[in-house]
Amino acid sequence: MSQFIAIPSNDGITVEEHFGHCKKFVMVTVEEGKVQAKTEIIPPAHAPGVFPAFLGEQGATTIITGGMGARAVDLFKQQGIDVILGATGSIDDLLAVFLEGELASTGSVCSHQH
Repeated sequence: MSQFIAIPSNDGITVEEHFGHCKKFVMVTVEEGKVQAKTEIIPPAHAPGVFPAFLGEQGATTIITGGMGARAVDLFKQQGIDVILGATGSIDDLLAVFLEGELASTGSVCSHQH
C-alpha cells in the first residue's frame, strides 16, 4: 500500500516546526517501506483550513510536522490524513525513523491563536 507523506519545510531539508509557517511541502511517496519519490510543492496562502484541504486534494495520507492547533489536527483527520506532531530536524532522518515504524506523535498541539 502506498503512502503519501507531507512534510512542511522552508528549505526542503528540515521540517518547519509549525506547518502554518512553511513555504512549501516536501511530498514523499513510500511504497513497500521505501521512499520512491520526493517532490516539493508550493501551497496556497495559509488560512484556517486551507492546508488540510489542499493536502487532501494532493492525496496525502500522513503529515509529519512540529506543531499545529487542535482544530487543524481535526481538519486533517477529516481528510483521512494521519497527523504526527513533535517532529524536528532533518526530513531524511525523520523519514528513516518513520519507515522503521518508530516515529510517534508527541502531541505538540499549539494552543495559541494565529
